[in-house]
Amino acid sequence: MAVSYNKLWKLMIDKKLSKTDLTHMAGISTNAMAKLGRDEDVRVNILEKLCSALDCKFDDIVEILPDKQSE
Repeated sequence: MAVSYNKLWKLMIDKKLSKTDLTHMAGISTNAMAKLGRDEDVRVNILEKLCSALDCKFDDIVEILPDKQSE
C-alpha cells in the first residue's frame, strides 16, 4: 500500500501555512517533514502531532492508496 499526503498539503494551503510553520507548530523534525514531502511512511506519533496542530483527524491529512499490480 502506498501513502499520499496530498490532503495535508491542501490543508496547509487552505490555512496559509508553510512547511516551516507547520514543523514548528507540530514540534516535528525537518527530517519527518522531508519524509512527508516524499510520501514516505512516518511514525503515527508524527501524524498525531500534525493532527493536533491542525485540529484535524488522520483521514484529513493522509490517504492510503492501493498498490498498482502488474497484469
